[in-house]
Amino acid sequence: MVMGNSGFLYFIGMWLFIFYMPKTCVASVQNIGKLNSGFKGSQMNWIDNDGVFLVSNNSNFGFGFTTTQDVTLFLLAIIHMSSSTKVWSANRASPVGNSDDFVFDDGGNAYLKSGGNVVWSTDTAKKGVSAIELLDSGNLILIGNDSSVIWQSFSHPTDTLLSNQDFIEGMKLVSNPNSRNLTYSLGIKSGDMILSADFPTPQPYWSMRKDSRRTIDTNGGIINIATLEANSWRFYDQNRVLLWQFIFSDNTDSNATWIAVLGFQGFITFINLQTRGQTVNSPTNIPSDSCSTPEACDPVYVCYSGNTCQCPLGLDSTCKMGIGSPCNESNGSMDLVNAGDGLNYFALGFVSPSSTTDLNGCKDSCLGNCSCVTMFFENSSGHCFLFDQIGSLQGSSNGADFVSYIKVQSTGGSGGNPGGGGSTRFPFVIIIVVATVLVIFGLFFAGYRYYKKKNQKLPESPKEASEEDNFLEGLAGMPIRFTYKDLETATNNFTVKLGQGGFGSVYQGLLPDGTQLAVKQLEGIGQGKKEFRAEVSIIGSIHHHHLVRLKGFCAEGSHRLLAYEYMANGSLDKWLFRQNKENMMLDWNTRYNIALGTAKGLAYLHEDCDVKIVHCDIKPENVLLDDHYLAKVSDFGLAKLMNREQSHVFTTLRGTRGYLAPEWITNYAISEKSDVYSYGMVLLEIIGGRKNYDALETSEKSHFPSYAFKMMEEGKLRDIFDSKLTFDDEDGRVAIAVKVALWCIQDDMYLRPPMTKVVQMLEGLSPVPQPPTSSPMRSRLFPNIFKTVSEEGTSSGPSDSNSDAYLSAVRLSGPR
Repeated sequence: MVMGNSGFLYFIGMWLFIFYMPKTCVASVQNIGKLNSGFKGSQMNWIDNDGVFLVSNNSNFGFGFTTTQDVTLFLLAIIHMSSSTKVWSANRASPVGNSDDFVFDDGGNAYLKSGGNVVWSTDTAKKGVSAIELLDSGNLILIGNDSSVIWQSFSHPTDTLLSNQDFIEGMKLVSNPNSRNLTYSLGIKSGDMILSADFPTPQPYWSMRKDSRRTIDTNGGIINIATLEANSWRFYDQNRVLLWQFIFSDNTDSNATWIAVLGFQGFITFINLQTRGQTVNSPTNIPSDSCSTPEACDPVYVCYSGNTCQCPLGLDSTCKMGIGSPCNESNGSMDLVNAGDGLNYFALGFVSPSSTTDLNGCKDSCLGNCSCVTMFFENSSGHCFLFDQIGSLQGSSNGADFVSYIKVQSTGGSGGNPGGGGSTRFPFVIIIVVATVLVIFGLFFAGYRYYKKKNQKLPESPKEASEEDNFLEGLAGMPIRFTYKDLETATNNFTVKLGQGGFGSVYQGLLPDGTQLAVKQLEGIGQGKKEFRAEVSIIGSIHHHHLVRLKGFCAEGSHRLLAYEYMANGSLDKWLFRQNKENMMLDWNTRYNIALGTAKGLAYLHEDCDVKIVHCDIKPENVLLDDHYLAKVSDFGLAKLMNREQSHVFTTLRGTRGYLAPEWITNYAISEKSDVYSYGMVLLEIIGGRKNYDALETSEKSHFPSYAFKMMEEGKLRDIFDSKLTFDDEDGRVAIAVKVALWCIQDDMYLRPPMTKVVQMLEGLSPVPQPPTSSPMRSRLFPNIFKTVSEEGTSSGPSDSNSDAYLSAVRLSGPR
C-alpha cells in the first residue's frame, strides 16, 4: 500500500498523540485511596489539582504539594481538603521547586528529590512495600506485601496531632521556628507530657501533670500514650489504661475532627476541622496564661497580666542592649545586676536546682560559669538555678520568694589593696592625671563644636535645629541614632518605596547586620517636625508585642527620618480592600487574631504606659502585619499624651475621616474613648471585608455601621459577615466581634467599653451584652460625612463649626 506525504505525516502525528496521551491523562486525575509503586510526579504535573495527587477514600484528606509563604517553593504534605489546613509535612525545613519530583520507586522507597539530591525519604527500600495508602483518618501509610504497615506518618508527626493519632513516648512535636529562630517541642518524658523551649539547653515551661484543668487523675500509672478523642486529650499507660483526661472543648460531637497544633509562639491550640471548609478554634490553650511561654515578651522583659511587657527597674540599659555571650572574652569582666523582687521565670517549676547554697554562693557559681547569663535564688530552700539562655520573666506572686540576677558587662571597680604602699597608689595618680587631661580636651572640643554649630548655616532655622537636637539628646533611653548617610545606604538611596503617608514616604532598608527596616522620611515642615518629636519620644520608650517598634532615628540638619521594624505583610487595608501581591484573602481565624492583637496594643497605650496615650488615628492603614500576620499598631505621630489625672483633653482636629468619633466633630473633649470608636469602625471593616462607606452599594448598605445595627437587631449576622468567607453558624466569635464593634461605635463615649474590656470580651473572658441600637445623632450627623469618603462624592458636610476643617481633605494624616 502506497501512502502519500500528507498521509504519512498524519500517521506519525496520530502515533505520537496516542503514545503521549496516557501520561497526560494520568497527570490530571487524582489517585483515590492508594498509590502503587512506580509513581513519579512534581507539582507542575498536578497543578490543576492544587498539587494534590492522592486523596483519601472519604476525600477529607489529600497528599501532595502545597505552597509556602514563598509561592515558588512547595512542601510535600497531608492536607485537610475542605479547610486547606496542613496537618503533616515531609520537608518543611527544605521546601522544593515546582519541577522537583516525589518518587515511589519499584523497590518500595518513597522519597523527594530537589536538584538531584534527596531531601526526604521513608527509607523503606527492600522492605517489601507494595503501595502507599492515605487513610480516612489522615494517616499516610506504606503497606507491605503481607498487608502490614511498614511506615506511617502518624509515627513521624511534625507540629500537628490528629484525632485518634497515638502520640507515644519517644515521639516529638516541634513547632515552626519563630522570628528569632527558636522552636518549641512537645514530648512524653518520665511519665509526663512536657512542653519545652528548644534553647541549646532545653527549658520546660508546661507539663500536663501540673495543669490543674485535668478532669481525671488516676494515681499509680505511668503515662505512655496520649490521644485526641472527641473533645478531650486522653492519656494512657502502656496497657491502654486511662490515667488522665484533659477536656478542651464543650463540643461533644464524636464525628468532629480535632487537631492539636504547636504554634511558633509556643502555645498548643485545638482546632476543629469541619467539612464545610471553616475551622473553629477551641477557647482552651496550653498553657492557659499568656505570660507562661518563653517569648511572651523580649528576653529579660517582664510579662504582666494581659501580655504587658516592661523592663525590670534595675535593668534599663541591659534591656536596651540585650544580653551578649558572656563566654566571649572580648566582653571583658562580667558582673551580676539585681533584676528586682517578686519576679518568676517559667522554667523554675520544671528544672532541678544547680546547687543548694546561700545567695553569695549562688552568685559566685554564676560568675564562675561563663555560660551562665541568669541566676535565680530561692530564699526559703537555698536552691540556686543557673540558666545559659533567658526568655521573658514573669511578674506574679509565684516569684515572691525568688531573687533574680542578670549577668552584664562589668563597669569596673577600684581594685587594689587599701592601705598598701606606693605601688598601689601610683596607678591611681596616672588615672587622675589622664582623666583631668581628657576632661580639659573634652571642654575645648565641646566649645569648638558649639562655636561651629552656632555659626553653621543650615537649610532651616539654626535656633530651631539646636532646640530640637537638644530635645532629642535629652531623651532617656533613646533608640539608635543613625546618620543620614547610614539610612541612605541602608535604603539604597531610597529606591524601594513601601508607601506614602501624610508626612512623608516609607522606604525599605537593610542594615549591614541583615536587619530589615522600614524607613520613614519626613517631607513636611511645621507639623511634620512636631510629628517627629512625638514619635521619637513616645515609641522610643514603648515595647509591646502588638506595637510597631522604633529601631532608630536620624536628626541631621534638615533631615528627619524614623527607622521602624520591617513588617513583611504591610498594612491591613491592602488585605481587606485591595488586591495584594499574593492575591490572598485573610481567613476568619487570622482576622479575629488581628482584631484581638490590635485591641491589646491599644489597651497597653491607654492603661499601661507611664502616661496615657491616645493614638488619635486608628485605621486599617495603621495596623501592620508581620510575616506571621501578627498585628501591630503603628503611627503614633498624632498621639495625644494625657496625665493619669486627666480624663479628657481638647486638641486640634486630627485623624482620618470615616474613623473619627463624634466628639471630634462636635467640639467635645476627646479621650481614649475616641480611639475605642475608631477601633470599632476598623473591627466592623475586618468582619465585613469592606469599607464603612461604599457608594457602589445599595442605599441601605452604603453606610455599613447603620446597616450592621439593623442586621444585628434582626439577627442576620450572615449579612454583616464578609460574603467572600464561609460563614459558620456555630462560630460564636462572629456574634462576639459584631457586638463588640457596635458597643465601640456608640455616639455616647461613656457607653463605649475601655480597650481592656474589649480584649476580655474578644478573648471570651467577659460576656458581651446586646448593644443599644444606633442613636438618632448618628443617623442625623454621619450619612453626609460618609458620603465624602468616596473619591468622587461631595457633601455639604455637617453643620457644626468643624465642618470646613473636617471636609478639607479625605485624609488628614496618612500611613507611614
